[in-house]
Amino acid sequence: MKKLIYTLLIIIALTNNSFSAGTVSDSSDGSSSYTKAYNLIKAAKKYEIKGKTKKAQKKYVKAQKLLLKSNKKKPLQADTLNYLGFTTRKLGDYEKGEEFYLQGLQIEPNHNGINEYLGELYMVTNRVDLAKERLNVLKSCGCKEYNQLKEIIEGTRKSKY
Repeated sequence: MKKLIYTLLIIIALTNNSFSAGTVSDSSDGSSSYTKAYNLIKAAKKYEIKGKTKKAQKKYVKAQKLLLKSNKKKPLQADTLNYLGFTTRKLGDYEKGEEFYLQGLQIEPNHNGINEYLGELYMVTNRVDLAKERLNVLKSCGCKEYNQLKEIIEGTRKSKY
């Protein structure tokens, strides 16, 4: 019985990955809605950098629709919920965006991308203590998400979102 439990624990440990903002391979199956949404989000971010806000917003709207479809087809995927939170927040609905992030954290509490983006949402909505909680979760990851959120909280970096 002990052997079985140890074997299961090892399998779980080896298959439980923490991804940064999300990966195409985690929630996708080839040309899935998730993959298409992921690519639209990348394109939207590039448009934002160029100051083409309207084009970026259109990409976020399309990505959000695809993510909702993906979430319906394959629910409870942390990366999908992360990007649902992100696109929803980018479209101005912070409350619903927060709901998606929190659902994702129920599935994967140490998800780097969700913790960073949720921390940014908390900063934008003036909930600094909650942002610091997200930072604390990221503290041991040694990842860029920790550094980015830390700088936003300290005021040395402005959130792009």
